[in-house]
Amino acid sequence: MLELKNITYNAPEEGIDKAILDDVSLTIPNGKLTVITGPNGGGKSTLAKIIAGVIRPDSGKIIFNGTDITDMSVTDRARMGIGFAFQQPVRFKGIKVFDLIRLARRTENLTTGDACKYLAAVGLCAKDYINREVNASLSGGELKRIEIATVLAKNSEMSVFDEPEAGIDLWSFQNLIEVFNAMRENIEGSSIVIISHQERILRIADEIVLIKGGKLSARGSADEIIPMLMGTDSVTNTCNIADIWKGGAKS
Repeated sequence: MLELKNITYNAPEEGIDKAILDDVSLTIPNGKLTVITGPNGGGKSTLAKIIAGVIRPDSGKIIFNGTDITDMSVTDRARMGIGFAFQQPVRFKGIKVFDLIRLARRTENLTTGDACKYLAAVGLCAKDYINREVNASLSGGELKRIEIATVLAKNSEMSVFDEPEAGIDLWSFQNLIEVFNAMRENIEGSSIVIISHQERILRIADEIVLIKGGKLSARGSADEIIPMLMGTDSVTNTCNIADIWKGGAKS
């Protein structure tokens, strides 16, 4: 279980500090898929980075499974069981996909078959990717799915995904939904946190947390929260886009 207690974070803007997160307190339980949503600039991606340890809060505490991890590094948090997928995946020139998955799995004895299992889970043909370098030759969608494969390989107690739909095509997005559904079915004692404003991702959540203006504005089930968001820029309905693409433009 993750507990965020009175988290505050400020960032400089035009010479003054702007409150990005303002006294946010939130508990994320085990065995649940939680989606954090809200308008652009509302603080949701900042919250994800604070959970992962990419940035430190100005005040407040972060408790993970009873341990205060507020001052721990990204590496130490990863060792404790927190996995993080960036909104824009990092490219690693000279590192092959197989090596990246092996490092994520934290073993020297990873077989090609094991690595292929993780790639197949995100819809990639292993023979086409296992020996590819994680560099500019890969598209944004390919990089995103490879990064998710590494998160799966980590088998983290908490997996955090920062806007996984960003920069990928519609087919890759559909595949991501299937991956998240599969992770949800096998969640057991772990937890999943997704930062997103896509309706199809919101609808698979056990709980939606709405962050607006740096504050926790609301939380509840998809049936409770999505009606609050419809008609605003806080949610994008990818299903409608898919319908248009399948059936042609409609007047």
